[in-house]
Amino acid sequence: MFNLFGNSTKEITLKAPLTGEVVDLSEVPDDVFANKVVGDGLAIKPAKGKLVAPVAGTVKQVFPTKHAVGIETPEGVELLMHIGINTVELNGEGFERLIDEGAKVKPGDELIKFDIDYISENATAVVTPILITNMDDIEDIELANVTDITAGQDEILTVTI
Repeated sequence: MFNLFGNSTKEITLKAPLTGEVVDLSEVPDDVFANKVVGDGLAIKPAKGKLVAPVAGTVKQVFPTKHAVGIETPEGVELLMHIGINTVELNGEGFERLIDEGAKVKPGDELIKFDIDYISENATAVVTPILITNMDDIEDIELANVTDITAGQDEILTVTI
């Protein structure tokens, strides 16, 4: 594919990083995510407490509180997965980090285990935004028409750069 400037475009497809239900970002009970301030994408209400890599790439950041992970693909797509809302305030309680910054990952690699019940009881919500954060570099995002998804298996969105 070529875009208007004659540069070739690339499509990167993300697999589900969680097992659960896909919801629109507008349904996330946090204005920063719901209004796409950090990036665009979707959110997932997890049914299981395991976050896996949705794409091949490099782990750029694992927050000290273990509630969020950033991955960059070889094509330059920057992805943020933020488990729950106001979970930074849990100071890592209920989360187990399984990966280090700088690690190379492929779809399905385990990143973080988390306690859904603990988060539900102690944070605003367990719903998890999955965001493309470098939207200025992105030509298009196409969400897959899926609702119930399985981690590492179902495609959730395609990014065109």
